[in-house]
Amino acid sequence: MIASLNGRISQIFEDNIILEVGGVGLLVYVPAQVISQVRKNENIRLFTQLILRQDSLTLYGFENVDSREIFQLLVGVNGVGPRMGLAILSSLEVDTIKLAVISDQAEIFSRVPGIGNKTAQKILFHLQDKIPKLEGYSPFVETSDTDAEVVGALTALGYSVVEAQAAVQSVPRDAPEDIEERLRLALQYFST
Repeated sequence: MIASLNGRISQIFEDNIILEVGGVGLLVYVPAQVISQVRKNENIRLFTQLILRQDSLTLYGFENVDSREIFQLLVGVNGVGPRMGLAILSSLEVDTIKLAVISDQAEIFSRVPGIGNKTAQKILFHLQDKIPKLEGYSPFVETSDTDAEVVGALTALGYSVVEAQAAVQSVPRDAPEDIEERLRLALQYFST
């Protein structure tokens, strides 16, 4: 297995990049977050998963090992292939996926284009006994009173509790305790 690649980006496309490694250009499919962060001729390190199919060898690259592990779990779900796994990681943050599984909220997955309720339930069922083993995540995140109010405001805006908690966790630790400011910073999580 090719576990990681270090190289220079020679081309960027909608869902993949060409990574020059030792004079060889490798096509690597990556989540949308990676596409939005990289620039042509930039050096990058990707943690990869090689998928072998009857008619192809396809590389998928991720910015960290945690994302790759979630991808590996997702493609293990019956009916979820590598493209759908990549779509999930392009639409949802890793922490949001973990919190959705632990909090038993399949509807988070059904918000990803191409995933219906049945597939969302399959994903949830398949990942339920595997996510806690990754890092011992807990659905109960200690929050300050200010952060609890921000979570309440986000859920009032239509976001799920899991999404709201993930957004609050993305707020920098040194951010002011002002509710409006923390809410503004939390909302930026959804625009990325």
